[in-house]
Amino acid sequence: DYCFYCRTGKTVTVNVSLRGSLDVVKPSTNPRLPFYSHMLFYSLHTPGCCPRGSITGQSKAVLWCVQRHRECRLIQHEMKFINVFLLFFSSPSLSLSFSEGDWWDARSLTTGGSGYIPSNYVAPVDSIQAEDWYFGKLGRKDAERQLLSTGNPRGTYLIRESETTKGAFSLSIRDWDDVKGDHVKHYKIRKLDSGGYYITTRAQFDTLQQLVQHYSESADGLCFNLTGECVNYIPDTVGLSHDAWEISRHELKLEVKLGTGCFADVFYGTWNGTTKVAVKTLKPGTMSPESFLEEAQIMKKLRHDKLVQLYAVVSEEPIYIVTEYMGQGSLLEFLKDGEGRGLKLPNLVDMAAQVAAGMAYIERMNYIHRDLRSANILVGDNLVCKIADFGLARLIEDNEYTARQGAKFPIKWTAPEAALYGKFTIKSDVWSFGILLTELVTKGRVPYPGMNNREVLEQVERGYRMPCPQDCPISLHELMLQCWKKDAEERPTFEYLQAFLEDYFTATEPQYQPGDNL
Repeated sequence: DYCFYCRTGKTVTVNVSLRGSLDVVKPSTNPRLPFYSHMLFYSLHTPGCCPRGSITGQSKAVLWCVQRHRECRLIQHEMKFINVFLLFFSSPSLSLSFSEGDWWDARSLTTGGSGYIPSNYVAPVDSIQAEDWYFGKLGRKDAERQLLSTGNPRGTYLIRESETTKGAFSLSIRDWDDVKGDHVKHYKIRKLDSGGYYITTRAQFDTLQQLVQHYSESADGLCFNLTGECVNYIPDTVGLSHDAWEISRHELKLEVKLGTGCFADVFYGTWNGTTKVAVKTLKPGTMSPESFLEEAQIMKKLRHDKLVQLYAVVSEEPIYIVTEYMGQGSLLEFLKDGEGRGLKLPNLVDMAAQVAAGMAYIERMNYIHRDLRSANILVGDNLVCKIADFGLARLIEDNEYTARQGAKFPIKWTAPEAALYGKFTIKSDVWSFGILLTELVTKGRVPYPGMNNREVLEQVERGYRMPCPQDCPISLHELMLQCWKKDAEERPTFEYLQAFLEDYFTATEPQYQPGDNL
């Protein structure tokens, strides 16, 4: 939140009365961003008011502007968004109540119904955020993934924020030729000092909308004219609803059993009969409810598009963990028995890059997964991969598991210092990632074939490392060996692994040709 009067953040719920007409104050520090004048609003001194605006026993209420809302427009006394009116105020007086953060209090323009909506489902009217072709802070690699997914023909495009130039944009277009086949080309959209936009200086436009219209009618130097917006994913909501964290078991309907393990069963189900979810039901005694709730409070704050989102919990035993639903199931089953059996190396390396991206986020957040393997990676549509079950392994109270021996403990994925001495770090996760790479290129084969857990521990301690899998490029095996360095500090970071894998076919294997297997 931002107070134009005192330049400080304030709460977002205030009682106000309208005085005069609506004006917009545009501060000189950033004239693009509208803020509303204190002079229009009066209120008794409440937590939503600016203390520096005090006058004759009253203080001027701050009409706030949250960063993501601040370019909204007031239309007929309401904040107007796509298909939604957000209740803002009504003349001559009102109680202004607006939800900050991930869920906003809204009233439907068409039905009149009101309730909470996810803030990332709406955008300001007449803004670029409201355009179907605008994808915001989407990285170059993710733009390529989306454009190359099924349903997008040649000429499909999107516009996103530039990763390298602040205030600039990038136009990404799906193209095709005899040599490269389907691929994506990127063009930088530069901004004029006067506020316009251009890709080449000979064609300049006042708005991005005009630029899109021009290149839709003619390629005019681009690889292809713009034929249609990229198919977009439905954005994930933060949680199931406003303030829905610890929920009742009765709100969930478990419909299809997806899998079973030593400590939990996993179901496809629905919450409140409307929202698709995955529900992990932990077997009683698996972990302490108190410890789980403490860890879950940390887990729910980890938000990244390559992490499975934790929606809600049922904290009484049997503990239920409610997460987003990924339609293709675990990466392990996808590789062994699903569509993954026919994937070639580019898709497999891209899936590895997605996992590395999620783990790089966990690395930045100073968190540890502890059980990174293909069984704990979930696959969605268009080969989207997300990391699941981060942090849960630490809480398991089973004696056979905590002793780090026996069939329940994933010895073959675990770094030696973690398996032998319980020293789990982000670097032991890097070791596990190297094992996951072998699962990808072997389509789900169990690591160290022909060896039991005890033999694996003994051989790895003596310096044994798995040889290069069949048809796997030497460069990819060398990356695995880096992940399996005996000295944990010599192993690469996930940031490095992500960059290496995302650029693999341009920087490392530009001459790759598909074979029978990979």
